[in-house]
Amino acid sequence: MALNKKPRLKDAAFRRCLCVVLTTLSGIVLLLFLLQTDTVLLYPNNNSLDFKSIHNYSQFSRKLNLPKQNDLSIMLDNRNQLSPRNLDLFPKLAMNHVTIVLYVHNRPEYLQVVIESLSRVNGIGETLLIVSHDGNFEEMNKIVEGIRFCQVKQIFAPYSPHIFNSSFPGVSPADCKDKDDPIKQHCKGNPDQYGNHRSPKIVSLKHHWWWMMNTVWDGLKETNQHLGHILFIEEDHYIFPNAYSNIQMLIDLKPIKCPNCYAANLAPCDVKSRGEGWESLIAERMGNVGYAFNRTVWRKIHRKAREFCFFDDYNWDITMWATVYPSFGGPVYSLRGPRTSAVHFGKCGLHQGKGEKGSCIDNGAVNIKVEDIDKAGNINPNWGVNVLEHQAGYKAGFRGWGGWGDMRDRELCLEFANMYQFRKGPSP
Repeated sequence: MALNKKPRLKDAAFRRCLCVVLTTLSGIVLLLFLLQTDTVLLYPNNNSLDFKSIHNYSQFSRKLNLPKQNDLSIMLDNRNQLSPRNLDLFPKLAMNHVTIVLYVHNRPEYLQVVIESLSRVNGIGETLLIVSHDGNFEEMNKIVEGIRFCQVKQIFAPYSPHIFNSSFPGVSPADCKDKDDPIKQHCKGNPDQYGNHRSPKIVSLKHHWWWMMNTVWDGLKETNQHLGHILFIEEDHYIFPNAYSNIQMLIDLKPIKCPNCYAANLAPCDVKSRGEGWESLIAERMGNVGYAFNRTVWRKIHRKAREFCFFDDYNWDITMWATVYPSFGGPVYSLRGPRTSAVHFGKCGLHQGKGEKGSCIDNGAVNIKVEDIDKAGNINPNWGVNVLEHQAGYKAGFRGWGGWGDMRDRELCLEFANMYQFRKGPSP
């Protein structure tokens, strides 16, 4: 009997050791997998918020926690799958085209101006124009549907607060307002750092930009494999005729003239500036008028989703300047020319739409002077680069203007970061 017991004890010990080894190896493999994925799995620590109620995400059984869609939201989601229009007029895109994304709300007077300016851009017929709508407004749709100068695709943010009349992300009946005390008023919501509760009209600015970025880079069949740069413009940006040729030239020069530049810009960071007129290229912080970057930069931005989604400021651009870009570990420069190729003409902010303050345009028109030098490419590839250091503006340490304190907005923002990652798996 003694001869039979000893081998069995060794056998059991060996199995226990093997089990421990396999379990440890599995844990290491899982850890490496989680470290490599771009998917946002965890919320950051924040002492000012109660995170015990936040979802415990699982990489392998993750279900998106998006708001329940209404009929309009579902219809718009389906429209996003439609092919671009004007394929009969422009059946093929140029091999090295720069896709243009125009994001809009409800300012038809503005949109008409930017569309007319785009129609005069040299080379516009070789590219795809994507118009991203924050809401569904018939007059805006008609203007876009009238475009005949290039391929055009409309997409609609299906979770825009503007299409939810009585539930989040719109206004819910039980929502706190202004500076309501949730305990005393028995209302729902988290105030921002200044004690103000959410305004759907204001939070839609940041939601739309973030949804659009995730959708354009990772969710559309027309662009989710796009390897080049994408140019982003807004409905109150007047685009000069040389804009497309200039952005192509800047993109080509960027790895040579400014290899550390993250982007190319059509306009100075200071929206009031028309450029210095120097005979040199300019490297400065990335502006929000006519900026273009590639998928590599998008991946860096996407990895900072937690920083973006939890910074208490309703402006996407200030959020980027104050928390995302500083987290990259060095200056985030953008390359541009010494003369602007796009002009910010809007007089109304905060998504003020039609009928709220008139047309928001002087005398119903925009008077932008386009000189002969602005009608053709004016970037000289032999120019050097003037780097503008120590620039004024929002930087790390700025607390934010608020408007983004509600946990529901922060969670929805993170859901947008995850909505295509879980569908296709971790990004390479």
